[in-house]
Amino acid sequence: MNAMDLERAKVHEADACLVLANKYCPDPDAEDAANIMRVISIKNYSDDIRVIIQLMQYHNKAYLLNIPSWDWKQGDDVICLAELKLGFIAQSCLAPGFSTMMANLFAMRSFKTSPDMAAWQNDYLQGTGCEMYTETLSPTFTGMTFSQASELCFVKLKLLLLAIEVKPEDGGDPKISINPRRSKLPTNTVGFFIAQSAEEVKRAWFYCKACHEDVKDENLIKKCKCKHLANKTGATPATPFSAALSKPLLNIKNSVMAKEENGSKPVMNGRPTNKPADQQKNGKMEVGIADDQAKDFDFAKTEMKYDSTGMFHWTPARSIEDCILDRNQAAMTVLNGHVVVCLFADPDSPLIGLRNLVMPLRASNFHYHELKHVVIVGAVDYLRREWKTLQNLPKISVLNGSPLSRADLRAVNVNLCDMCVILSAKVPSNDDPTLADKEAILASLNIKAMTFGDIITNIESMGDSKDALNNMGDTTVKRPGPIYGTNVPMITELVNDSNVQFLDQDDDDDPDTELYLTQPFACGTAFAVSVLDSLMSTTYFNQNALTLIRSLITGGATPELEIILAEGAGLRGGYSTPDTLSHRDRCRVGQISLSDGPLATFGEGRKYQDLFVASLRNYGMLCIGLYRLRDAALTTVDATSKRYVITNPPFDFGLLPTDQVYVLLPFERKQSRFSFSETEV
Repeated sequence: MNAMDLERAKVHEADACLVLANKYCPDPDAEDAANIMRVISIKNYSDDIRVIIQLMQYHNKAYLLNIPSWDWKQGDDVICLAELKLGFIAQSCLAPGFSTMMANLFAMRSFKTSPDMAAWQNDYLQGTGCEMYTETLSPTFTGMTFSQASELCFVKLKLLLLAIEVKPEDGGDPKISINPRRSKLPTNTVGFFIAQSAEEVKRAWFYCKACHEDVKDENLIKKCKCKHLANKTGATPATPFSAALSKPLLNIKNSVMAKEENGSKPVMNGRPTNKPADQQKNGKMEVGIADDQAKDFDFAKTEMKYDSTGMFHWTPARSIEDCILDRNQAAMTVLNGHVVVCLFADPDSPLIGLRNLVMPLRASNFHYHELKHVVIVGAVDYLRREWKTLQNLPKISVLNGSPLSRADLRAVNVNLCDMCVILSAKVPSNDDPTLADKEAILASLNIKAMTFGDIITNIESMGDSKDALNNMGDTTVKRPGPIYGTNVPMITELVNDSNVQFLDQDDDDDPDTELYLTQPFACGTAFAVSVLDSLMSTTYFNQNALTLIRSLITGGATPELEIILAEGAGLRGGYSTPDTLSHRDRCRVGQISLSDGPLATFGEGRKYQDLFVASLRNYGMLCIGLYRLRDAALTTVDATSKRYVITNPPFDFGLLPTDQVYVLLPFERKQSRFSFSETEV
């Protein structure tokens, strides 16, 4: 705040200035306000310095846009802890363990496997060594589709290509397109890779079909003497994390998906279909209108189903009273495959921004019937203060109760949920850091200690079926739930890393073990905000990485949307136009089981590379990792067993029938007979 101190620190000569937040402060808004004032002071002293700031609360991002010299294009960036933390947890509701995979990708670590460790730990550790890199693709890739390029990178170069940078034809800001379909790669396309080192990623720039097509060992793909490699038109490779900082950073504005080329064959489930007649009805083009939309595109009759950007499902504002259930109403509601949010908060607790948890679950690249119902169990007095940001999001219910009450948990069918999220908005006291997570730990252990249904009946009938649960007298439930609370899928947010030791009673983790090495974190059942600290250095080395992570995690937040939310009036509804509906066509995170469905054959001892290639060719799905049973001896898919995350396994990694696969799923315009989005996982 003092110009003399900034002079002494030689801020005007610095490459960047990083402003860190105190994540354990009693008043997050006051902390953000103080840090924004620090940025104003720094920019006032040196308006062209690059600033990367950590903010606690999402709604405070808007104030940064008011600083005249704040410029995203010059590398200024904000890491909003609430947005990313709750976004990570939201993606874990769709694909359990995904938060762990992403957190390990931007933490810059090398790994060392050891024969003394369990096999599962070595598999997990190999994945923790992966990082995200950017590199320009060689001229050999020009004209390929993304799927062809990704397959070539994986099979030939042993690299995982996730996304590309797309430059709009109108000369606008470049955008990042994750697993795009239909578009052909132009020359000097920048690719986003997952790999172990910057050295490995160089293969994508050196690869030359003429010289390297017959090379079997990817390590031998080095710079060759072909002329066309020298014809690079002035573009420099994007800076990888570990590389020198002298290269200019690519100026990419925060955005999610590039508009795809129109005019290609319609695609169903990743395969072209010969149905051009479907595209034209009554002489009007229905570009991108899904089957759950209006038949005739008429503004007068069309209701608003999406927000004005077309990125999220939207509903007219409802009062919180309309969404409150009492215990009896909740028990009468057929809740299954939903998300239960156990929220600890005092009426005056600082807002944690639940919008950031619910919005990724309401992304428009889901069909409406695929949206998981969100049931919040907590104090209504606190939720009234949060409600303004939630009132336009569909399928939300509130149970005014306590997450520690077993009766309340039974009423919301916690045993049938797809994920139970445990959060606390309470301010931790400074007395003892261990007590900061007492509510979350007690709630987690309470659910694990619960039993559901008539256990004796269940055990007797286990010979015929896996589970014969009555499910609280609810006979319309499609899927039997677990008998024991230890089987309920759960993710617990922790303030203090060391408290992870209390979550799992059967692990033998030393209290001093780093969070990423602990069993609950490796299994995706615990998340701590501290893992986001390494995003500061990741962003400093490679700004594009944060843009990619944010677009994967938030479900589609764009700069346009942030400006709308900065107005403070919440999400605005919008009429569906071909332009806004085209925004639905973006990929999303999913989890596919190898125990059944069309990929079941790969679970029978096949290699990961076979699965990768078949998924990409047949369904347009990009495999990025595995979620494997910790105890490989179990041959049946049984929820009792814990799973762990394997990020980007080696190409020759053996698959098991019980494995689940993390994939980036393309949007399905029409629901085909077999839809991956409806696969039981």
